[in-house]
Amino acid sequence: MKPKAVILDIYRTVLDVGLAPEDAERQWSVLWGERFGGGAVPRLSLAEFRMAAESVVASEHAVARAVGITYPEVVWMEVMRTVLPEMARLDAAGQADLAFRHAGLGHSVRLMPGSATVLRSLRHHNLQLGIASNAQPYTLRELDEAFAGTDLERAWFDPALCFWSFEHGFSKPDPHVFRLLTARLRGRGVAPDETLMVGDRADNDIEPARAQGWQTWRMGDGDGRSGGGWGQLASFLGLP
Repeated sequence: MKPKAVILDIYRTVLDVGLAPEDAERQWSVLWGERFGGGAVPRLSLAEFRMAAESVVASEHAVARAVGITYPEVVWMEVMRTVLPEMARLDAAGQADLAFRHAGLGHSVRLMPGSATVLRSLRHHNLQLGIASNAQPYTLRELDEAFAGTDLERAWFDPALCFWSFEHGFSKPDPHVFRLLTARLRGRGVAPDETLMVGDRADNDIEPARAQGWQTWRMGDGDGRSGGGWGQLASFLGLP
């Protein structure tokens, strides 16, 4: 059965994820100087920041699990504010930019090869498009910047069919992610077996989507029937 709706993961599906820049520590020093002054000697190195942030995240996760949230999600900006009280000097835009630029010191992103052509075709054929992503606000900016210079727009994805984990306090593979989207799709006349989940992880994307009766496509190497690259997905869906 051809799907009427396609729900996409972001990282390693729409966006390819690469290594951190080799000079990340130098860039961190420059960023610290720009935002907080004090020359180019940050109070915390990137490694020290990561360790402190991991401790805050672990504490937040423990609190969430204690009240029954199996797969908790943090608000990354709050984590950063806890670790870096200096952020209180910045306005909201400055804090958001710091979070975005810090993320870029941990990884690089670009559009996954072949994704743009297939996304255009999906839109041309009037399939309903949504997103299910474990993400933070900087993810949206990463996506927008990856789309820059193309005709792709984040507006192509229906906000009601987009699950961003930072907005909900829990994350994939929690079945509630897929139940929520299933309910919204049913309200639009789209049955579970008319919904296709496209993602790269079996545990986070494929298995929980199948549990709700969705079709699935695992991005990466595959046989062209249940998984593979973007070109194979286009062929599977009968797209030009």
